[in-house]
Amino acid sequence: MRVPYSYLERQFADIDPYLEDLREFVKTTDFTIGAELEKFEKQFAAIHKAPHAIGVGTGTDALAIPFKMLGIGPGDEVITCANTFIASVGAIVQVGATPVFVDSENGYVIDPDKIEAAITEKTKAILPVHYTGNIADMPRIAKIAEKHNLHIVEDACQTIMGAIDGKPVGSWGAFAGFSLHPLKNLNVWSDAGVIVTHSDEYAEKIRLYRNHGLINRDVCVEFGINCRMDTIQAVIANRLIKKLDSITTRRIAIAHGYDKAFADLKDFIDVPVRRPGVNHVFHIYVLRVKHRDQLLKYLSDAGFEVKIHYPIPMHLQPAAEYLGYKKGDFPMAEAHGQQVITLPAHPYLTQEEIDYTIEKVREFYNNKLYETITAESKNYLEV
Repeated sequence: MRVPYSYLERQFADIDPYLEDLREFVKTTDFTIGAELEKFEKQFAAIHKAPHAIGVGTGTDALAIPFKMLGIGPGDEVITCANTFIASVGAIVQVGATPVFVDSENGYVIDPDKIEAAITEKTKAILPVHYTGNIADMPRIAKIAEKHNLHIVEDACQTIMGAIDGKPVGSWGAFAGFSLHPLKNLNVWSDAGVIVTHSDEYAEKIRLYRNHGLINRDVCVEFGINCRMDTIQAVIANRLIKKLDSITTRRIAIAHGYDKAFADLKDFIDVPVRRPGVNHVFHIYVLRVKHRDQLLKYLSDAGFEVKIHYPIPMHLQPAAEYLGYKKGDFPMAEAHGQQVITLPAHPYLTQEEIDYTIEKVREFYNNKLYETITAESKNYLEV
């Protein structure tokens, strides 16, 4: 049985409703910052209980532009975690600032116990990454930021509809950046991003900045960039946003089912701690496992599309060499790179595919199949 990681083929198997939306949209010729984009922005803002959501070109732009608005640039430092996608760090570097890494905790998000030791006189902001759909401990991080007079920009690219005790992501800092990449929980047909803010002033500045600084066709009040979310992508998003509740509920249900199914395999599988009150939306379902590479091969041979997010933490990437970090600086992030595996957990899986996934993972460990693939590997779960 083939169990796909990407769900796009299934999600858009019935393409006619989307094409009909696009046919009607094309008739309007309202292609740039049009009514469909404004409609989407209002809906997205409402979901996150914020007054403003501004569509931009990509999720990376949704992180970099806030730094620009805050005046963060060369000579400044931004603290973030070492295990994340490259875009989190790229957004910091894009504005000329220096990323400063700290280690992660069991749930793959930044460890608040490590943040204060990384603060220097150059530190201007903290970029907590709500990685995998989990949410960093924002109440604690907000207290640290307030104590040291630091800005918070939340990387919520993987965490649409995430919340802590009902308080949505984007509520703790000046901004939150979201991604609508095709494989995100709310997706479009290309790249797009959204910035959420509670500040009227910043919202106005971002709307100007993303559109060359123009207040009308002829008058530019400040020089900006061309970074508008394409209105044609908003047409797709406006249809999909109606399904966001069910998509999110289904992801959570699948993830909780996996958690329960693997709970008795503690000698081999480390199911992350699920913090009370956190609405973890499971953009991806990640486990720390023993014999990861053997399990990866076994599942791949059995027809699964499985992933590793990510084998090389940011501080060990070639691009980060100039920052001076070395192996051993962030043991948890490095252990994750050696141990983690991502199982298919998207809402378009059938129950048969979910059951087959559970069956094969349990079979691998219960029958000690890893021993037939290669010699027993080191137990990294002691980290």
